[in-house]
Amino acid sequence: MPAGTMFAKFKSTNVAAATTSQSVADGNPITQYFEIGKPVACAGPELAWRIHDAYRKSDNKECSVFIFEKKVAEKLHKPRRKETITELLKSSVKTLERFRHPRILQIYHTVEESADTLAFASEPIFASLSNVLAFHESKTYDNANVAAAGGAGAGVGPAQTQGPAGVQPQRPAHAKEYSFLDMELKYGFLQLTEALAYLHYSGHVIHRNVCPSSVLITKRGIWKLAGMEYVERMNETDLNSSIPCPPWSNRVSKMAQPNLDFMAPETQSTSKCSLLSDMFSLGMVICAVFNNGRPLIQAGNSTSNYAKQMETLDDMVHKLMPRLPIALQEATSRMASRDATARPTAQLLQLIKYFIDPAINALKFLDVVNMKDTQQKSQFYKTTLIEAMPVIPRKLWWQTIWPMLKSEINNNEVLAAVLQPVMLFVQEATHFEYDALMSATMKIVYNTPKSIQASVTILENLHLIIEKTKPEDVTTDIMPMLFCSFDGSTIQVQSAAVVAVANVFDSIDELSIRRMVLPKVKLVFEKNITDPKIVQNVLMCIERVMDRMERAQVMEEVLPLLANIRIPDPDIIMRTVRIYHKLFVDKSYGLSVETMATNVLPLLIPHTVNPALNFEHYCYLLEVLQQMLEAIDRQQRNKLKLDNLSMASPERHRTLRHQFSTDNMNAPPFNIPNLRIDQRKTSSAEDMARKNSGGSGMLGGWWFGCSPSSPDSNFLRVGNVFPNRRLSDNTLMTPKIRIAPSCASSPGGTPGSGLPTRRHSSIGPQERRGSAINLSPPTYGGARGSSGSSLSVPSTSVYVKSPLLYSQKQGGSMPNTSSSVPFLLSSSMQSIRSRRQSTVLSSGPLGSGSGILQQLGSGMYQLFSGRN
Repeated sequence: MPAGTMFAKFKSTNVAAATTSQSVADGNPITQYFEIGKPVACAGPELAWRIHDAYRKSDNKECSVFIFEKKVAEKLHKPRRKETITELLKSSVKTLERFRHPRILQIYHTVEESADTLAFASEPIFASLSNVLAFHESKTYDNANVAAAGGAGAGVGPAQTQGPAGVQPQRPAHAKEYSFLDMELKYGFLQLTEALAYLHYSGHVIHRNVCPSSVLITKRGIWKLAGMEYVERMNETDLNSSIPCPPWSNRVSKMAQPNLDFMAPETQSTSKCSLLSDMFSLGMVICAVFNNGRPLIQAGNSTSNYAKQMETLDDMVHKLMPRLPIALQEATSRMASRDATARPTAQLLQLIKYFIDPAINALKFLDVVNMKDTQQKSQFYKTTLIEAMPVIPRKLWWQTIWPMLKSEINNNEVLAAVLQPVMLFVQEATHFEYDALMSATMKIVYNTPKSIQASVTILENLHLIIEKTKPEDVTTDIMPMLFCSFDGSTIQVQSAAVVAVANVFDSIDELSIRRMVLPKVKLVFEKNITDPKIVQNVLMCIERVMDRMERAQVMEEVLPLLANIRIPDPDIIMRTVRIYHKLFVDKSYGLSVETMATNVLPLLIPHTVNPALNFEHYCYLLEVLQQMLEAIDRQQRNKLKLDNLSMASPERHRTLRHQFSTDNMNAPPFNIPNLRIDQRKTSSAEDMARKNSGGSGMLGGWWFGCSPSSPDSNFLRVGNVFPNRRLSDNTLMTPKIRIAPSCASSPGGTPGSGLPTRRHSSIGPQERRGSAINLSPPTYGGARGSSGSSLSVPSTSVYVKSPLLYSQKQGGSMPNTSSSVPFLLSSSMQSIRSRRQSTVLSSGPLGSGSGILQQLGSGMYQLFSGRN
């Protein structure tokens, strides 16, 4: 917050106090340069300086103005004391201006004098250490330890007064409420040590008045050493030597002398002092801090009291030690020693273990960062400070670190580095802290020109900023900056802008997404289509914002963009697949199967052989492809089924019936296991017929009663030539077919003999032979009639000329060869078909007008025709 704005708020709520303060400084030339506010603290000898909040008119820089009213010295009833005190205070300011060091109070404007006042300006001050310790002392006040803190200087009066029994005394007017953290104390003691080391070894002076009223705490929490009224120059050739200095005396005004409670004993006893005298005073300041604000020596401006209490100082220090941190106890007890030679120097004190702390080192560098060059600053902000911030208390974040970062915002050379810890502040700040302490500064960042890296840092962390920013500020300040980043000429800023859109898309309205974001993102993609990082960021952005886009825009803008990706990077492929899968799963996008088949699958299928994909990537890709193919399959099947139902009913199945007919089914060749066929024996009549069948002599034609050219020459006329011959003798013998024994469960098997038996026509009723084939009915292709009963052909004695024809026409039950021989009957059936035209039934005693073979052949033909 600018100092002017801060002070304006302050002024509006404290009009009366500000008017009074301005009237006090009226007539002082300093009012020409500074706007002076209310008093907030006091410091110096007897707290003579009143400290006011102020800001510089030229640049609105926040500061503090110290004012001394001369009338305070007039109360001292001695001649020329007013002039003496005035000159003493003026010289102290001149000395401060000479010693410029981070641990010495920094002067903004030299001392100005008027008839009634002295005034000078410095860096912003919160309070003096005396103000803070007075607050702690009043909190722990008890009736057993009543002591005055400070004096009545500056019209304040005693630090505390005894009230009625059981009633807490009123706090001193200069008490300032403040609670110290352990790290604050550690860092404060180190800062005082460094200030003394600078004065001793660089300035070659002794301070002589190191006490709480000379220690000022800035608004950043930094302890600064001031109070240079009693400085004595040392012997530069021998820094360890002592120099003469006046002891404390009741004959001199207490305002013109150092604080007796913190004075070294050698100064009071020998009128000499050295740099080790300042180390005693520092030890007593540390003891007062841990003693609830009360100094160990409370002389009350009495030299006799001082001498008495100094004799018991060692015991008081020893009793106090348990309150101190262990690492600080030894050094403090040595500094508070009455023996000057036992005290450590300021240089040695800085090296004790108590001050070795990474957080302390970071804070030390931050105090002197303005003295460093750009490279050192950048390295500190980006690395050292970021690493130390987790161990630095949050109180010091806002009190010590943030003011320094804020002051560097206007330095464009280090802005990119400063924004690194600033983003950590944004992340950890509460909404109230951000609005009160950071919002105004961040607006300056948005609206000022920035380096490439600074812009990238802002854009990459834009989601953190928007989370803490008020909605109206997001619309007026952040979104314009984001949209303008797309128009930049640098790839880094454009890529960061794409990432920012993906991170903050919830904060962008839908109209801006359609009209501003998507066209700009597409433009960035087209300009950098071969850059894997930018393509990856564009895909991430598209994946996030497509939920808030219209379906038509997704189909028209996103799908062509995905089709133009040609980078085989696994991450890019997987993100592309996720977007396609999202379009496929979410039915609101309406991704059709035609689009999947023509635009999506041809792009994704080649990636199945991409060697860059690992197993997990491959499985996910294949899963998405399978889902899309299944969707295409379902829709196409349903469509084709509906098309088939619209065809004429009688005709639509004709093609399928023909296709699956048994006439068009070809079976592979097969072998019947364990089958052996023996050569059959022929009868004498058959042998005679065979011999005469090939000749054209009279005997053959006479024997069979026909000529070779007769249509009936193929039939045996045995019955006419041998009327007394038994019918069974004219039957040709069939070949013997032996099948290896099978188990009882085989088709046609019997549990007892293993093979069924049948009666042969040439054997009497009493004789039975083992059949060579399974007589069970066939179990396939219509072997059963409509009633399910088995079909069989009766055994009949016939006279045939051709053995092959006879063997195929031989009667008996149709063999069942089980499922392993499905085509045994089929071959016989085809043979019968081929010869049925040449078959002529003979006339004989077995038939009247038609032979038995004709009846048999007709029955078989009808049987198998029915099956087909």
